[in-house]
Amino acid sequence: MPDYRRNRVPGGTYFFTANLLNRESDLLVARIDVLREAVRTTRAQAPFHIDAWVVLPDHMHCIWTLPTDDDDYSGRWRALKKAFSKAIPPGEHRSSTRVRRGERGIWQRRFWEHTIRGDLDYAAHMDYVHFNPVKHGHATSAAGWPYSTFHRCLAMGLYPADWEGEQTLLEGGERR
Repeated sequence: MPDYRRNRVPGGTYFFTANLLNRESDLLVARIDVLREAVRTTRAQAPFHIDAWVVLPDHMHCIWTLPTDDDDYSGRWRALKKAFSKAIPPGEHRSSTRVRRGERGIWQRRFWEHTIRGDLDYAAHMDYVHFNPVKHGHATSAAGWPYSTFHRCLAMGLYPADWEGEQTLLEGGERR
């Protein structure tokens, strides 16, 4: 079995991407109510601060900050995915491996994580999260996508009303 090494910083701020197994599905927005309840349940059991979040039909990006003495984001993702999956009636295609392991066929097994390493990194990932619906053609502006914390950030004055999603460079020089 591969050895997945993840950076863990108690009280750290992290950027995540989690994907549905079926990348052609719209389950996350079709059942946004179930996803929101899974997030509420998970946060009640293991608190974390939501800095940013965007939910697209088949994947989501978010930035979380964990409590000062806590680095267990994997446990939170496990709980969130489990709560969502339990609330969705079975019926999805499952491989023989997933059937044998008793797994649902809703989520990709893992998630992508990046530890935020400073203010510029934080700003670049915030912009990436909020511009993602535009990037994927789901909206013509960040404000036009309903399943995003962009609206909350706009109300807090973190973005100007006419923000169009300036190109930002992420760590390593990648354009997002």
